[in-house]
Amino acid sequence: MIRQTNQRGHDYHEAEKQHLKLEDLKETGVRNQYLFKENIPPYPHPEFHVCRLKHDTGKKGLDGIRRDEGFKNLGKDSLLWWSLDVGPEEITSAEKKLLETTYPDLTEEEQAQRQQSFLGKFATSPAFKRTSRLGSYRFTFNLEELLKAYSEQFCSGEPPVMRMYTTHLYKKEVMYAVVVHSPANQEKFSEYPLLPDDPNAVCVYKDGCFIWRSEAMCETHNYELVLRRDEKQMAAEPVYYYPQFYVWDNVAVALHVDDQVLNFDAGRLRKNLKFCKAEKPGLMRGVEFEDFPKAEEAVKGLWPDNPSPLEKDEDPE
Repeated sequence: MIRQTNQRGHDYHEAEKQHLKLEDLKETGVRNQYLFKENIPPYPHPEFHVCRLKHDTGKKGLDGIRRDEGFKNLGKDSLLWWSLDVGPEEITSAEKKLLETTYPDLTEEEQAQRQQSFLGKFATSPAFKRTSRLGSYRFTFNLEELLKAYSEQFCSGEPPVMRMYTTHLYKKEVMYAVVVHSPANQEKFSEYPLLPDDPNAVCVYKDGCFIWRSEAMCETHNYELVLRRDEKQMAAEPVYYYPQFYVWDNVAVALHVDDQVLNFDAGRLRKNLKFCKAEKPGLMRGVEFEDFPKAEEAVKGLWPDNPSPLEKDEDPE
């Protein structure tokens, strides 16, 4: 793995052209005190089916998106970065699938009568929080809508190509990146393997959704997974010793746009825009956040003819 530094000054190690699971990362020889911790309690490894992507930005980015009526790359890699948007519905669905996989003969009636919800107690990493690490403004698009726009504007109507791009290992984060590009750029990305349709892969694309098989979903481990096989149940039991901190993983999707803009009309942009709070107020290096009244004023100034109130993207109570 190659040592790198991102645009916000955070160091990481990179493995190109592959998605390395945690056990594979341990074999690379990289030193990481969290990755090699051995006292992590058992936790679930669910499969999330995600059909929405989100793009977080600050006030400067918001101004540019409104001015350009769309999204463009602001870095040096010609890529426009998005993240999987995993909400309560995806967690509930993943929990049901995990139970069905663990106990194949479990009936829906048995599950409804006896099984307590448990997966949400493990979904505590930043990948599941409604807070932001990149700015106060969040654009959320259905994956189908986003890929359709990309296909029409960048692929001459053809389906885009998806490939395994890279694995980034930070101090406490593992980020798996998928690159999406036009068929016309096959040669440019031919060294990167196509995104596999593999039941063991970290991330695949199928039936209009990304399927993400999370390697580490908790970050802070306050619970341990308990299997009650006689009762065909799974449970989250509180950890009574000091909670352990571990690595957490997430998936990013990078659209290759070169120096072009992925266009959406102003109304569509405004409809898909929400305010989000900072994940760690005052601690996010190189990122400026705003309070809600100031964000409301900014959005109203950019969309003066839109009477809709600015909504907040928040964790459920």
